[in-house]
Amino acid sequence: MSIIYRYRHAVRVLAVFACTLLGVAASAPAAFAMRFEDSGGSPGVAPTGLHPTFSHPVVAHTVVTGGMPAWQLTVIAAVASLLVATIAVVVHRVRVAHREGIVAAT
Repeated sequence: MSIIYRYRHAVRVLAVFACTLLGVAASAPAAFAMRFEDSGGSPGVAPTGLHPTFSHPVVAHTVVTGGMPAWQLTVIAAVASLLVATIAVVVHRVRVAHREGIVAAT
C-alpha cells in the first residue's frame, strides 16, 4: 500500500469530519431555539414570567410570510441532481484515466 493512499484516506476522513461539524454548527441555533407556549393573549406577544430576564413582553415579528413555489423547488432539485450526476461522471473518468494499465500474464 502506497503512502500516498494513506494520506488520501486521512484527508477524506478529515473532510467528512469537517463537513459533519459544519452541519452540526449550522443546525445548532435552530435546535436550541426557545419556544413559548400560547397563553391565550394577543398573538405575537410572549408571556412574561417564564424566565427571570423577561420582565416585559417580547414582541415576535414574522420574518417570512410566504413559501417558495413548487415549480422552483422542482427546478432546484433537477439542477442539483444533474450537477451531482455530472460530477460523478467526471470523477469516474478521471479515476479511469489515472488507473494503471493491465499487464497480460505470460
